[in-house]
Amino acid sequence: MDGDVRNDSAWSNVVPASGFVQTRPVEGAPASKKTEVFVAYTDTALWIGVIAYDDRPETIIVAESRRDSSLEQTDSFQIIIDGLLSRQNGYIFGTNPVGMQYDAQVVKEGTTGSFAGRSGDYDENWDGNWEVRSLVGDFGWSAELEIPFKTLRYGSSDIQTWGINFQRNIRKSNEIVYWAPIGRQNTISRLSRAGTVEDMEVPSQRNLKITPYVLGMASRGGAIAGTKTDQEFGLDLKYSLTPSLTLDATYNTDFAQVEVDDVVINLDRFSIFLPEKRPFFLENAGQFAVGDNREVELFFSRRIGIVAGEQVPIEGGVRLSGKIGAANNVGLLYMQDEGLAGVASPNDYLVARVSREMGSRASIGALFVSRDGEGGPGLAAADDNNKTYALDGQVGIGENLLLQSWLAKTSTPGLNGDDDAYALKASFNSATWSSRAYYTRISEDFNPEVGFLQREDYRRGEFFLLRRFRPSAQSKLHEIRPHITFRDYWDLSGFLETGFRHYDVHWEFKNGYQFETGYNYRKDGLKQPFEIIDGVIIPAGSYSGGEAQISFNTDLSAPLSIEMETTAGERFGGDRLVMTPKIRYRVGETFNAELAFEYSNFDLPIPGGNFTVLLTRLRAAWSFSPKMTLQLVTQYEDESKTLSTNVRFSLLRTARSGLYIVYNEFDERLPSALPAQRQFVVKYNYMFDVLR
Repeated sequence: MDGDVRNDSAWSNVVPASGFVQTRPVEGAPASKKTEVFVAYTDTALWIGVIAYDDRPETIIVAESRRDSSLEQTDSFQIIIDGLLSRQNGYIFGTNPVGMQYDAQVVKEGTTGSFAGRSGDYDENWDGNWEVRSLVGDFGWSAELEIPFKTLRYGSSDIQTWGINFQRNIRKSNEIVYWAPIGRQNTISRLSRAGTVEDMEVPSQRNLKITPYVLGMASRGGAIAGTKTDQEFGLDLKYSLTPSLTLDATYNTDFAQVEVDDVVINLDRFSIFLPEKRPFFLENAGQFAVGDNREVELFFSRRIGIVAGEQVPIEGGVRLSGKIGAANNVGLLYMQDEGLAGVASPNDYLVARVSREMGSRASIGALFVSRDGEGGPGLAAADDNNKTYALDGQVGIGENLLLQSWLAKTSTPGLNGDDDAYALKASFNSATWSSRAYYTRISEDFNPEVGFLQREDYRRGEFFLLRRFRPSAQSKLHEIRPHITFRDYWDLSGFLETGFRHYDVHWEFKNGYQFETGYNYRKDGLKQPFEIIDGVIIPAGSYSGGEAQISFNTDLSAPLSIEMETTAGERFGGDRLVMTPKIRYRVGETFNAELAFEYSNFDLPIPGGNFTVLLTRLRAAWSFSPKMTLQLVTQYEDESKTLSTNVRFSLLRTARSGLYIVYNEFDERLPSALPAQRQFVVKYNYMFDVLR
């Protein structure tokens, strides 16, 4: 396995797929460069070979070699596999000319971000075990991918048909081409438009993987006197009950190798959403997703093992996830944490999910979430619990219209008022038009404690409309996208808490540059005063005002690129200026750095109302090879005078096993602050493929 598809006799009798079609820059036109894809399999793995022809290989762009980096700004190849022919769910595998590994899990044709709104789940944090090698030559570049059947999910019949599609990016010309054509408004996750590979005689597979770990940690500073050391061990287990149903178990779960959260400055009244990054909770997370993305999530796995920003030790847990039959999805998660003295009592968590897929992108499902605690001071164990019940469904009408809804209820001791919630959604997404209309209602005692609520006790209405224009092929403009957004939040008595009107035009150029010119009109209704920063109180009342919004970026595939967004106008009865510049620099595919600033200046007619807040973030990554990486994240927030640093070295053997060395530092630079906290961690885990 060396990536040399052209000269490997193993591929000589395989008929390649070709005839790729553009979605950009000229939708429906043949690809400007020839691409051939070969599909074969052995007793243990699916093999994919690709030859990406290019008569000017010196112009091939390679921006990254680090695992799971974005493939948007590099020449690349992706494949999506729907082993159950569900037309909704699948796995994506991608690479580039230096053999980078990218993979993701798709649920309900989920997208990474669509103007038509979220329709499913696209999980870039899913990591499968597979291998790739690539080769660059005077013909262009080629790659070989070996994907073990144990990494995929598929049916049990002797002869099978799988859904499949291929995507190639030719970055120098901003060109995206597909084997099975799809509309410009969609991505490769549009499985209902994928092609098929037939007559797959997939051998029966047995899969049992055990991954033990050992960890050593040293900490000092903060409230610790001297140096504190700790040693831990634990393990993860994965067993395939069937090719489409998997049992996972974890003992003494540890996440020391996970990247730290971004520091977020909250200058509004509502909760901040921080995404899940822990590997055990990320796998098949889309199966448990019900609600409104980042606003109402009925199950939010960060509620397990994290309380008030503190990590709570997890004793262990099990998860059963996958398919029973051709269309029935099941998910069962049980976790147990140890609690944290003075912060949280021990808790047991149970999440159960079932759904059934039907034709026309339709599905219907149910969700149950439970937390049972041991009680604490002033709280009896019988009252230390919470439950959430939910139903959800969706149906597609034609190619472009999708209707969705969910209905939920919670049960919390001591809360006796209305505790229900529901949402109705309609989204339309075609090549020229995108639109959505949402309505959500959250009752005053709706309390999903193992979920996420951005705000409580409200009704939300939203309408969005966008038009896409593509000028002539001779124009330097690729696409123009004027759009409007109306979004309102009322409390249940009809008081307007937030009103938002957004009018914008996106100007996207063929050379990768993009400009956005917009105007926002905001209304804020405060029933209670709130503290925007320490010591500065915004009085109760109603505020309104307009603001201009301008943003741009240069070609993000270039070695040096710049992004900038500026918003200037009225807020909370005064003036506000927000600027968020980013500078990116890379050296080939081996070094990438990003320096980002979030600058906010307020001039409000209240005591202390003239203030500035600045957050600075530096990211850097050195990729010595696709499996050996050194990463740095350092962040400084000047309002609280805090500096945090996270340095991670990883030498991977498989997707989730290898050697990790981590250094963390947190320094609060106030006169009364504790000494800087420092932590050094070494972790090693090894995956045993027991039934190989």
